[in-house]
Amino acid sequence: MYCIRNAFSRRDLFAASGLAVGALAVKAQETRITAPPAPVSVAKVASYDIDMAGQFEQMFDEIGGIGHLIRGKTVAMKVNLTGAMGNGRQVGLSAGQTSWVHPNVVGALTTVFAKLGAKRIRILESTFRKKYGTPLEDTLLNDGWDVSAIKNAGKIVEFEDTNGLGAAKQYSTLKVAASKPYIFPGFTLNHSYEDCDFFVSVAKMKNHEELGVTLSMKNLFGITPELLYGLAPKPPGASRWVRERVFHYGQVAPPSGVPQELDLTSNRYEGWRMPRLLTDLCGARPIDLAILDGIETLVGGESPGIPGAKHVKPGLLVIGRNCVSTDAIAMATMGYNPRAGRHEAPFRLYKSPKDHPAEQLIPPGEMQQYADNTALAGEAAGLGTADPNKIDVRGARIKDVVFDFEAHWKGQATA
Repeated sequence: MYCIRNAFSRRDLFAASGLAVGALAVKAQETRITAPPAPVSVAKVASYDIDMAGQFEQMFDEIGGIGHLIRGKTVAMKVNLTGAMGNGRQVGLSAGQTSWVHPNVVGALTTVFAKLGAKRIRILESTFRKKYGTPLEDTLLNDGWDVSAIKNAGKIVEFEDTNGLGAAKQYSTLKVAASKPYIFPGFTLNHSYEDCDFFVSVAKMKNHEELGVTLSMKNLFGITPELLYGLAPKPPGASRWVRERVFHYGQVAPPSGVPQELDLTSNRYEGWRMPRLLTDLCGARPIDLAILDGIETLVGGESPGIPGAKHVKPGLLVIGRNCVSTDAIAMATMGYNPRAGRHEAPFRLYKSPKDHPAEQLIPPGEMQQYADNTALAGEAAGLGTADPNKIDVRGARIKDVVFDFEAHWKGQATA
């Protein structure tokens, strides 16, 4: 397949985004890029009704092909199902049009992976339900997914809810090995994140009320099992959101027997912790392929329940082998500066004071107004480059496909 290298200058990029170069979110002396640059493919896609499998095959060719990496192997896809149980219906749309990856994306990927010779394909997510143990397929069926069609792709497809042990008798502990650890030296996870040869983060390209954007790296927060980390001791009066108290705020230690924090005196603010925690997760369970679904999505938040979140149709797909570089280019297509600092869009928090149940006990004086740039945190830890001038972008030109998320959220977008 013929590949077009996307030539653009720093001037082109930031003229398209309308943003100036921002300050780094991490200290310069911390930066040590060790992962080699990897190409990223960008496409403009009109709707989910096109030949999605053919679209993915073309984009995989543009980044150098993946068949040799998955033939005869177990492929695990961690899909982004934020909020579970079809929360997109709150605005009269399917979850796949708002906060979840779309079923046509997952179905097409399953078809292509089977065609390329994958031995087994596992579709994974940690969902929230009143009763754990309900098959993941039931959660998908509730939002109208054609689960049977996905399963029929070579009859090698498995589904597993990774919020607990799942089909295994014990958890797997993965050490942060692919990067310099920030907060945790490792994580204890469902067996499926270890028992695979090729790991794919299939994320929705959207805003996030606390982290600015949620992309392939942010998608990995969902690999942490609530039924394990949520068993940590609860402070008096705390809600059920214990996992967030462990990770977001460091208010509660993880359960005994799992990796503990490296430095209990480090910053407890989630805007500092979460980008570094996500980097640690990517260092423990490296992403072999990042896929970002921005065909239809949300601006202003990660789910329809976030005040001010709006449904939009950017018509974007972004794919790459390196999660940091892929997320950086995705930010550029969203109209953001991939190297933005903590007080620039999109890393200014969308609302304050917060009303999330997990934050009700935090004194108002501790609330801050920023999040660090997750891609820059990943770059500083050695996962890859977030500098668009060092990334080989193929397919559509960024300046031709930019969809200004900030302007659409604020109602300032023009034709």
